[in-house]
Amino acid sequence: MLEKIKKIWTVKPLRNSILYVIIMLALFRFLAHIPVPGIDPGALKGMLEGNQFLGLLNIFSGGTLESFSVVALGVAPYITSSIIFQLLTMVIPKLKQMQKEGGEEGRRKLNQLTRWVSVPLAAVQAYGFIALISQSGGSGGLIITGFDLFMAMLVMTAGTVFLMWIGELITEKGIGNGLSIMILAGIIATYPRYLQQSILTFDSSQTMNIIVFLVMAIVTVLVVTLINEAVRNVPVNYARHHAGNRLTAGVTTSLPLKVAMAGVIPIIFAISVVLFPTMIAQFFVQARTVWVADLAQQVITLFQNGWFYGISYFVLVFGFTYFYTGVIFQPEDMAENLQKQGAFIPGVRPGAPTEKYLASTMNKLLLIGATFLAVIAVLPVAMQPITGSQTLVVGGTSLLIIVAVIIDIIRQTEAQLVSYEYEQL
Repeated sequence: MLEKIKKIWTVKPLRNSILYVIIMLALFRFLAHIPVPGIDPGALKGMLEGNQFLGLLNIFSGGTLESFSVVALGVAPYITSSIIFQLLTMVIPKLKQMQKEGGEEGRRKLNQLTRWVSVPLAAVQAYGFIALISQSGGSGGLIITGFDLFMAMLVMTAGTVFLMWIGELITEKGIGNGLSIMILAGIIATYPRYLQQSILTFDSSQTMNIIVFLVMAIVTVLVVTLINEAVRNVPVNYARHHAGNRLTAGVTTSLPLKVAMAGVIPIIFAISVVLFPTMIAQFFVQARTVWVADLAQQVITLFQNGWFYGISYFVLVFGFTYFYTGVIFQPEDMAENLQKQGAFIPGVRPGAPTEKYLASTMNKLLLIGATFLAVIAVLPVAMQPITGSQTLVVGGTSLLIIVAVIIDIIRQTEAQLVSYEYEQL
């Protein structure tokens, strides 16, 4: 392991990429400590500690909501916009054609549309957060209105756009997804404080909670690592062909199909969606219309129910695993490429039968991957009634994201290292 780290550090392009990413993350964490004017961080901290909804929202924003910083929205608006466009590509033929047949130019236009839609979404979420904090007393009793409200929304929206730009710059360095890495950095940055609080407030009655958390952490790391590394190798044969005057023998290789092809994206999507109804309902709790206020309170109460929240979270993670894999895995294109290359799967005819076989195999793998991912996601929620600890809910979700993102970083870094070694031959 140490030898591999030393080798990575000796490769100048890879070393420069890593240093660049570290600098960008340092800039992100610096911005995370610049608060929006008019917000009382002390009162806000108390709200986050006693509210499951806001606690998860803080984790999802990378810890930036805690100080209500200029980047308090995190990359949530961009992720929401991505979900919207991925759904639209399934129902709007023009967008689907742009994604499938437009090549690099088509993907660039689709990404550009996603960025543009992220801006109004960020403005709406900024207003929602400010209204939520004001209604809950997080601004020290000060209701932000008029020009101050406009400036706060403008600053927070600009912060999200800036994080989107940083995320794309990090992604271009080829050592991981920039948005996921920023979420990872935000989560890790909150751990020292959690550890300090646990030490200061520790008493013998919490021993069982700590043991349960450690067991959950180990199980989560092992299972997520197993799922991320699990691959189903589909055998592929290449027919013999002529190379000039020579007849080249056929080659047998394999097509790797990952059990968890979607990675950590389903978790991020599920958190975004499961938090949305509660956030919207918060705006109408004090509505003048009685039935609207009652309905909003019922929605909040419903999502505070552990069983309903856990089942919703499970279903969303399970469903998004299938959905996102369906977006990035196209058996029709894969079967077409194999046929063009003169390759075939033993016992399966080229064309439509190959497409059907790949789709069936991937669905079987997804059943395993989606179930494991959903179970690990809701395991901390299921354990909360036993331990009575809110920290385990947040900590388990965070740990799941940390493990998956780190595995992706390691894999992409190793791929770059191998590519560099081949170039030197």
